[in-house]
Amino acid sequence: MDRRSLLAATGGALVTAAGASQAHAAPAGSPGTPGRRGRDVVRFNVISDIQGDLRDFGRALDDMAAVNPHSAGLAVAGDITPRGYDFEYAQVTAELQRHSHPSEVAWAIGNHEFYVPKWRDPNTLAEETWPNNTTEDSLFRSFYRFAGRGRVHAEMSFGGIPVLTLGTERYSHYHDPKLWDEVWISDEQFAWLEDRLWYWSRRRKPVMVITHHPLPNTVSGTRNKLYASDYLQADRLLGLLGRHPDVFLFSGHTHWDLDLSDWVVRRVVPGTANLSGFTVVNTGAIQTGFRDDGKGGEVAVSGSFNQGLQVEVHRDAVVVKARDFARGAWLKEITVPLAR
Repeated sequence: MDRRSLLAATGGALVTAAGASQAHAAPAGSPGTPGRRGRDVVRFNVISDIQGDLRDFGRALDDMAAVNPHSAGLAVAGDITPRGYDFEYAQVTAELQRHSHPSEVAWAIGNHEFYVPKWRDPNTLAEETWPNNTTEDSLFRSFYRFAGRGRVHAEMSFGGIPVLTLGTERYSHYHDPKLWDEVWISDEQFAWLEDRLWYWSRRRKPVMVITHHPLPNTVSGTRNKLYASDYLQADRLLGLLGRHPDVFLFSGHTHWDLDLSDWVVRRVVPGTANLSGFTVVNTGAIQTGFRDDGKGGEVAVSGSFNQGLQVEVHRDAVVVKARDFARGAWLKEITVPLAR
């Protein structure tokens, strides 16, 4: 079984999917461009893939509170739980409440939120009898109760910065026995996303989009066969996002190390009339890190691993910083000028 089934500084150039340099990263903690540290800066954090690693989740929360005590929000890009049991959501809530954290938390749904059907009970793995009397609807209801809303997609504001969360509206194995974790998005969610992107574009606001699964040919791992087909409608989603140069897409799922050079890319989508593309950022992971094994797969990063992001939105640019929560150290940062 793979890990998803069982487990319920300087950063190179910002590159396009084709490999062309677009902007340059600086060592984290460097002075940066004069005037970028004004009082109008909005700072927030992005993490993903807690997957039951509550100790590292707590450590990450403490580190974020120390470094960014006035954070405008926290976005969690899926795999909140190991399997999607209600008691696992309750454990995440309890751990969150034990630590200082922003009042605004944006939760995205991940594939691990759908793994209850693989278990006969919390202690007995039984994939051969999937779905073990678990309904698809019950899995969504558990997420909705936890997240405090009635649908997968949502919009929040982090200090006036729009944050959109996306997610699958089906667990694919219920609908096609040949599929498992592939993401399916309804016409309603696509229409909502298109409307919100244009709404904020007209108001010259950068938009932060949070989703668990990565889009193909973007950040670390997405040229690996393991992550080439996560979306059933990848081209449609790329077509919407690709029209807007000030969209920032944050994706998790791969757990690939933020120390890799392609942790941030500009994805140019042909036919969108946006030749500068949009920004895609890997979120790292709280639970276990991975890298390419050189053979078309991946290998775990040795030692402690606990990574995430701090995002700073300035008047004319967005600064994204990669953070090692285990060591309490910055890995790298990059500044992306805004087009507005």
